[in-house]
Amino acid sequence: MTLQRRLQLVGNNSEGQWMGSALKVAFATRDMKHVDQHFGAAQSFAIYAVDRERACFVEACEFGDLDMDGNEDKLAEKITALDGCIAVYSQAVGASAITQLKAQGIQPVKVSPGAAISDLVEALQEELRQGPGSWLAKAIASTLPADPGRFDAMETEGWEE
Repeated sequence: MTLQRRLQLVGNNSEGQWMGSALKVAFATRDMKHVDQHFGAAQSFAIYAVDRERACFVEACEFGDLDMDGNEDKLAEKITALDGCIAVYSQAVGASAITQLKAQGIQPVKVSPGAAISDLVEALQEELRQGPGSWLAKAIASTLPADPGRFDAMETEGWEE
């Protein structure tokens, strides 16, 4: 099943600057309020930009009705729709989808059926404030540009190739 509809919200310049540093996360949802879908059969994703203090709904991607039929062709379109996201929250996700998501730098996160998106966003913000866990720290690091001076200390110590 291909992407049927995509709604992207556009903000002002100050919001655009904030959006550049925020993390994007997706939620497999039918009602845009709860995580109530399996990744492979998700009818839609709600995508949020999140940092320690702010969270903003930025995009909705709708795929329509899908079955959990083992047909992996539908995964590529969904993974492409999540471009730029560090994580996708769902009720369940298959092994093949996990492999494909991780290859794109997207962490699959399994949550209890019907978990409120607002609660999950708040928990993510709290984790950012307290110090991110391993997967989140790795995801944050992957969004940062490489430090051009990262080898300077080695050079001053006399390292050679």
